[in-house]
Amino acid sequence: MNAPRCWALVPAAGSSSRLSGERPKQYVEIAGKPLLAHTLKALTEVGPILGIAVGLASDDRWWHENIVASDRILGTYVGGVSRAETVLRGLEYLEPHVHTGDWVLVHDAARPCIRPLDIERLISERGDGPSGALLALPAPDTMKQSNGHDQVERTISREGLWCAQTPQLFSYRALRDALQRSDLATVTDDSSAMEAAGYTPRLVPGRADNLKVTTREDLELAALILQARCQRGDR
Repeated sequence: MNAPRCWALVPAAGSSSRLSGERPKQYVEIAGKPLLAHTLKALTEVGPILGIAVGLASDDRWWHENIVASDRILGTYVGGVSRAETVLRGLEYLEPHVHTGDWVLVHDAARPCIRPLDIERLISERGDGPSGALLALPAPDTMKQSNGHDQVERTISREGLWCAQTPQLFSYRALRDALQRSDLATVTDDSSAMEAAGYTPRLVPGRADNLKVTTREDLELAALILQARCQRGDR
């Protein structure tokens, strides 16, 4: 399957309420660079990605144009009050660049350990049609459902359960239409909007080290992963 024309969106408008600190987590320095710089650098190394747009908060004061030295960074735009709204605004920002049949890849700013090779694999394994694909991991642990009071109500079979990651890759037109028909306040990832529109995205196995930084412990682990990868020269 030939590589399609792809564009990338990085929603980075969050306030990081679960990670205390002076600045949002996407700008916290790990392994010598802001977290967001690691994320963007990985995307710039993926051949089929023609351009990258970054969604920022309206009061963002930490972004600077040379956070990553690459002409693939198209620019920034003001995000919305939810992640889904930020993605939809990003799709609107990309509209002048997009051709019929183009694809868009959405990746969390807070996943700095993504490997370019895994992004390329996601693109190559996206399948036919506009349903697209996402990186995900089969649920590795026994699943428990809480009764709302920190007690186990029941055990849920993990058979067939996957933990969604990003990037997630979809037909540009299909994702835009799906989000426009969605309640943006309740959409937790782009795949769920596509599913609600009747699509069946493909699950492409990802890696456990493609973690989402949420806590201080996640930051420390991400730094170790990036430092070890740099020492080994991994891509």
